[in-house]
Amino acid sequence: MNATDRTPADLLRSALAADPARPLVTYYDDATGERVELSVATFANWVAKTANLLQDELAAEPGDRLALLLPAHWQTAVWLLACSSTGVVADLDGDPAAADLVVSGPDTLERARACSGERVALSLRPLGARFPQPPDGFLDYAVEVPSQGDRFAPYAPVDPDSPALAFAGAGELTAAQVVEQARADAATRELTPVSRVLSALPYDSWSGLSAGLLAPLAAGGSVVLCRHLDRLSPEALDQRRESERVTATAG
Repeated sequence: MNATDRTPADLLRSALAADPARPLVTYYDDATGERVELSVATFANWVAKTANLLQDELAAEPGDRLALLLPAHWQTAVWLLACSSTGVVADLDGDPAAADLVVSGPDTLERARACSGERVALSLRPLGARFPQPPDGFLDYAVEVPSQGDRFAPYAPVDPDSPALAFAGAGELTAAQVVEQARADAATRELTPVSRVLSALPYDSWSGLSAGLLAPLAAGGSVVLCRHLDRLSPEALDQRRESERVTATAG
């Protein structure tokens, strides 16, 4: 990765410049049988569309706080990088009542209603499908995002020294600190551009977010993100590691 990268969005831009066709996020949900593989280019396109949604449709500004009430999921990873692209603070499992806007999965809608700002809901159904019936008071992400632009340019440059990531009750990190810690974790794990990290950790702490996205991204590697992995037999898990060419496991 580029030594001048100072935000997670910078890391993604460097990955896109290095090899847009390589896999970046491979997602499994072992409750539904879903498997989604996103190349760097495809992932970056989702991030650009989501960042445009944030900036233009939701009128989010740098420094605004977004309560992110989503599990470890490929679309959560997209939202995290979209927040980084716009300078919005991603508050993982944050208090919706204290946030400027909220992004919710299907299981946290009632909690998310405490947000007085814009509310976005994700069905988390396979292939990013819409809700059968849009939740009252929410924009359906799957309806809103496809029409957004494929390229994103922030109205104002993102300040690497401004808050970028917050964990409920566990403080904040600036964008530059996120990159620094991700690089340090990648070095500790001895990750390289050929590394494939399998992670079943939730995105509610630094360890889960680093293993399941940021450290592999900082190393130029990729992640196999698994939800409901406990439903797999040991034999099936071994087969997944082999078929996905996993080089390291977290959680």
